[in-house]
Amino acid sequence: MTVEKRFYPQEVLDFLASGQAESLSPQEILGWALKSFGQKVSLSCSFGAPEGLVLLDMMHRIEPASRVFVIDTGRLPQATYDLIDRVRERYDKRIEVIFPRAEDVQAMVSSRGVNLFYESVDARQLCCRIRKVEPLERHLAGLDAWITGLRRDQNVTRNDTLKLQLDEKHGGMLKLNPLADWSSERVWSYVRGRNVPVNRLHAEGYPSVGCDPCSRAVAPGEDERAGRWWWEHPETRECGIHVGEEEKGSGI
Repeated sequence: MTVEKRFYPQEVLDFLASGQAESLSPQEILGWALKSFGQKVSLSCSFGAPEGLVLLDMMHRIEPASRVFVIDTGRLPQATYDLIDRVRERYDKRIEVIFPRAEDVQAMVSSRGVNLFYESVDARQLCCRIRKVEPLERHLAGLDAWITGLRRDQNVTRNDTLKLQLDEKHGGMLKLNPLADWSSERVWSYVRGRNVPVNRLHAEGYPSVGCDPCSRAVAPGEDERAGRWWWEHPETRECGIHVGEEEKGSGI
């Protein structure tokens, strides 16, 4: 998919270049984004990590009409679907659900099998590309900016995450990571303080919940991303949405 290059007003570029965002709170960054982009900025929430729900709660308090979307890969745990419905009811909020192309999934499964992701990193990244990356790119094409729950201490691949950056992976689009400098403890403190709904699998030892066959509980003290694609080395444990994969062909 060809990604259209984004162009922003000079005041947005000046704010980005100034580095001021690094000293702002998540609420201040979200307020700036909602004021600057309105309905053209949306939160990417997996409903499998508390960070996305914290940001959803913050955004809803600032602007109830703020947008949020989730990518339904077709392999999510029932607990994640249940949480999506809980959030809809709790906030009276529309959740935009984005799906992969059925024909792409069918071709992949027909040629490579249902559980190809266990075979190799390339096979797993192919599955992620079809089920997650391509749907995301389609959705981002209609936005001017997007918001994620990335934190620097989640994984070795995320150490350099900025609160505000141009996402060259998606056409130089503005990407906001308001919780980049937050710790896991601070995230959970917000969850408890605001009674934010989260995935029930967290209580079963899953710090991060993705697709059902690619997520598992971790032992106390383990890296919080250790349960995602646990059969791979830490350096490759990304789906390609943020980091960890170069552009490839279909591979089907």
